[in-house]
Amino acid sequence: MNTQDQINYNRIAEAIDYIKNNFKDQPGLDEVAEKIHLSPAHFQRLFTDWAGTSPKKFLQYISVEHAKRLLIEDPTATTVDATFETGLSSTSRLHELFVNIEGMTPSEYKNGGKNLLINYSFAESPFGNLIVASTAKGVCYMAFEDDEQKALSDLQFKFPNASFQRKLDLLQQNALFIFQNDWTKLNEIKLHLKGSDFQLRVWQSLLAIPLGNLSTYKSIAGKIGSPGASRAVGSAIGSNPVAFLIPCHRVIQSTGIFGGYMWGQTRKTAIIGWESAKVNSGQ
Repeated sequence: MNTQDQINYNRIAEAIDYIKNNFKDQPGLDEVAEKIHLSPAHFQRLFTDWAGTSPKKFLQYISVEHAKRLLIEDPTATTVDATFETGLSSTSRLHELFVNIEGMTPSEYKNGGKNLLINYSFAESPFGNLIVASTAKGVCYMAFEDDEQKALSDLQFKFPNASFQRKLDLLQQNALFIFQNDWTKLNEIKLHLKGSDFQLRVWQSLLAIPLGNLSTYKSIAGKIGSPGASRAVGSAIGSNPVAFLIPCHRVIQSTGIFGGYMWGQTRKTAIIGWESAKVNSGQ
């Protein structure tokens, strides 16, 4: 890291600490920029490049994370309490942030998926056994796991208050056809994803990587308009809730090293080779 990069890193680290320590006051762009002695416009560009999101979005994420902890840890906490403790101007503002960032309302989050029915089933693939789960809207989870009980426990952890039934539905079937070399049903695969705006943009960019091709964290960062956010991209890729369908296995390091994979480096290598073979054979 050169001298200027080190200076910029220290400035952004200072800004992040300031936002974390003062989020209840909901500091504006001008206030934070003044603290690190930069113009608001320069600070906005620098922060977005380094953090992968704007200062305003980062403040929103911190605010929602605090509200989430309060709603989960205190059974008696209301959205009014969460709004007050987070420093937001109104409950409608908290509601808006939750819907935009979490894909659900504060009440739905507090309920942990209550009233949400999730179908799940187990299947075999060329890369090992997996669990696939879906809501009425689409596939919400897919993971490689040989131990069915652990696979179900991991799913239930993500949706602690949802109702589950072991049932293979059409949404799951359309998703599983991809392992049978039936690429004609790709447009029938529906996904129901919950994530931040940044995560969703990263996952969307992964869907654009063609079968048999590879990309890099740096390239993905550039495509979503955050060229300096390779590490943040890596974190978003590591949070991918739907194995294989959202092809995080197609992203490698700029050096050519395949890098890590949530479901094992050996499996990542096997998937990349399998896809390359399909393309080269014309299938």
